[in-house]
Amino acid sequence: MDTKKLRQKILDLAIRGKLVPQDPNDEPASVLLERIKAEKERLIKEGKIKRSKKTAKTSDTPHYENVPFEVPEGWAWCKLGDLAFYKKGPFGSSLTKSMFVAQSDNAYKVYEQKNAIQKDHKLGSYFISKEKYESLIGFAVQPNDIIVSCAGTIGETYVLPENIREGIINQALMLIRLYYRDIERFYLLYFDFILKEEAYKESKGTAIKNIPPFDILKNFYIPLPPLAEQQRILDEVDNWMSLVDSIDSNKEHLESIIKQTKSKILDLAIHGKLLPQDPNDEPASELLKRINPKAEITCDNGQYRKIPKKWCVCKLVDICSFLSRGKSPKYSEDDKTYPVFAQKCNLKDGGVSLEQARFLDPSTINKWNEVYKLQTGDILVNSTGTGTVGRTRLFNTNCLGNYPFVVPDSHVSVVRVLKSICPQYVYAYISSDSIQEYLEENLAGSTNQKELYIGVLENMHIYLPPFAEQQRIVARMEELFSTLDNIQKALEA
Repeated sequence: MDTKKLRQKILDLAIRGKLVPQDPNDEPASVLLERIKAEKERLIKEGKIKRSKKTAKTSDTPHYENVPFEVPEGWAWCKLGDLAFYKKGPFGSSLTKSMFVAQSDNAYKVYEQKNAIQKDHKLGSYFISKEKYESLIGFAVQPNDIIVSCAGTIGETYVLPENIREGIINQALMLIRLYYRDIERFYLLYFDFILKEEAYKESKGTAIKNIPPFDILKNFYIPLPPLAEQQRILDEVDNWMSLVDSIDSNKEHLESIIKQTKSKILDLAIHGKLLPQDPNDEPASELLKRINPKAEITCDNGQYRKIPKKWCVCKLVDICSFLSRGKSPKYSEDDKTYPVFAQKCNLKDGGVSLEQARFLDPSTINKWNEVYKLQTGDILVNSTGTGTVGRTRLFNTNCLGNYPFVVPDSHVSVVRVLKSICPQYVYAYISSDSIQEYLEENLAGSTNQKELYIGVLENMHIYLPPFAEQQRIVARMEELFSTLDNIQKALEA
């Protein structure tokens, strides 16, 4: 479930009057607008706000045409500029760091974006003198003003409490002063909604990149419900958002369970506990003697407590036809014919991709033996790189597309198993938590330059089942993982 879209849909229904039923006994919004207009005039007369030139020319009873949608009876359309006074912080040379003074009882606070983002009026260490404050009095804040972050995390709002320190906003803030505070919560709900809507139109995403210019912002239409209905809407929005929060929490919990379950499946698989053994299977020791007579079998009986009968323990190198780091390539910036597989091609979220690959200089192709060309079933292990070393992925030539081949660079190790060894099983084995911990414990180098030497992979012990059991284990894992992946997709749908 896309809870971000769900939240936006709830808000959309709220501002369209479709979230709660209307009450014919509610005082119409037109009466509320008259009170807001009267309060605005009072503030102008008291000199707390200035009448804009545009406001002075408009009719006392403006008529709004071409509104975005129909609203219920008793609602009224107005513009954001009808409801509040707006002010951006001082720009340019009006306020610079050279003007700041030390904190004292006589100093005035400069409010910053972090005050809005972290919802804390006490944050900040910038102050100005009384003289400077008086020269910038037009940017002064008052209790109950709304400040909006216009830099960093854009669009965060904060209502200043009663006990704030006198001061001004800086250039990274916008000040909003409502003419009528009873509409504050509904106004903020709509303000947040319209900013996300505008951001989506601009970027096809939810990140707000810019606050719309004043001339545009103040002319945004707002559907205003009766005051009593505003409260019912806000209560219902709170109920729905609480439910969505619960969904998010449960979703994260379930995602964690899915991840843990996959890890447990891998652990059971490599210890022979995922499914029962078949006494008719050829013992793994006989398989190993047949495919590699020189292999050193550490254990080939059921007395080894960690593995079942007919399993054996050997070194990884003994079941490989090719086990090596890649080479340091000479790259071409122009020719895009021969890709090189690097650490970043082992994707963080799973799978492999050549989208970010660089390309070989064509003149060096002959330096790459055929054995270095990656094949389906190759297991690729990142061997350097903080945060990525040990990352293991299974290669398939399907990712080549139109490329003739791909070769690994020196930061990636290739594990290519012998025939009659199931590469998917070996991939699962190396990907398991216990083996990943083993690799982590055996890294060389400094903290910031960790490296997985090829010898660590070569000498790594592997619990080897009979070939038929390898295949059954892989099939069962794929079945279980598919079910878990379907659950994951359902969460994201």
